[in-house]
Amino acid sequence: MDSTDRLFSFARRAQPLEKSHIRAISDKVKAVDGINLGQGICDLPTPEPIKERTKAAVDANKSIYSHHAGIEPLREHILAKAQTVNDLPARSIEEVVVGVGSTGVFVTAAMALLEAGDEAVLFEPFYGYHRNILELTGATVCTVPLGGPDDTFDPAVFEAAVTDRTKVVVVNTPANPSGKVWTRGELESLLNLLQRHDLIALTDEIYEYMLYDNAEHLSLGSLPDAYERTITISGFSKAYNMTGWRLGYGVGPEPLIEQMGLVNDLLYICAPRPLQHGVLAVFEEMDKAYLDNLQRDYAERRRRMCETLEAEGFDVPWPKGAYYALADFSPLQDVRPGFADDLEATETMIREARVGCVTGRSFYDDPADGATKLRFCFGKEMDDLKQACRQIRNAFET
Repeated sequence: MDSTDRLFSFARRAQPLEKSHIRAISDKVKAVDGINLGQGICDLPTPEPIKERTKAAVDANKSIYSHHAGIEPLREHILAKAQTVNDLPARSIEEVVVGVGSTGVFVTAAMALLEAGDEAVLFEPFYGYHRNILELTGATVCTVPLGGPDDTFDPAVFEAAVTDRTKVVVVNTPANPSGKVWTRGELESLLNLLQRHDLIALTDEIYEYMLYDNAEHLSLGSLPDAYERTITISGFSKAYNMTGWRLGYGVGPEPLIEQMGLVNDLLYICAPRPLQHGVLAVFEEMDKAYLDNLQRDYAERRRRMCETLEAEGFDVPWPKGAYYALADFSPLQDVRPGFADDLEATETMIREARVGCVTGRSFYDDPADGATKLRFCFGKEMDDLKQACRQIRNAFET
């Protein structure tokens, strides 16, 4: 018996946890000095206004704890944004909580709502952190596949998965890893079922500004009578290139947000205060032109990534949102060694192209469903993305 086994008896909730495929790939890419298109790090520079406001907050010693739900000016701006951009019927900053990243906000929502005996529905392909966080609460996670090439929501498949213990449904739009953007019709169909079964929706909308091909982002909570059972989660990490800053927020009915705030206080005390002051620049100094440029630049990155993969034989459903391409390499399996399954394929990409990507099985309950898929992140500096695409082409030409 290993000495560690003798010393420690881990809680059941922690025993299943292991390093994610995403982080494992990041380590392997670093070891070969490659380019990481695996983890959604988004290594573009943080906008200068945000950095300058943060420096000013540090210099002004704005360093003590804030209110557990966030500083008032930031919550006021988030409230206004939720009302105007997301069309949510929120009325007060008491319906806003600022947390440690959108993931931290998701944690507070899950911990406030779920416990052993409850069930939560997760649509697949899913973001692995969503599943692991839900399971950490003790709840049972039920995965519901989205169907067809567009990952279409099927109300009948969803309803068949609902039981009298189902309490929460997670909606990710635009979605990681597929780039799916839920349509109004799909959200309306889902809302009908949420109301019928008295369920609460947690919507992760962190990629709401990254949209392509005239896709439109719609918040579930903006639909008639949806807000009362919806927690809308977003943040600053992706659109403003600050994934390591860990600042996100949730908007929803006051009783839900109040309970989330108490959990936030217990787990984190508050989000980092100087950084909260820094992101005020998003609302007070940065205009719509920034987001227009963001969409234009990401559309070019998407084109470059998807065209490269298609040219080398991948089947690539071009994402409607976010900054990932979930590509199917099954057309390569009969013509190229090293692609027996997603585990082998990631090793092949690292070894031959020095490019990291993520195994498809990371996003499915049954690993077989992702066994011919790889996820590539194109949220990179353009020069790095161009170099990664060159390395992929060169590897496939040899």
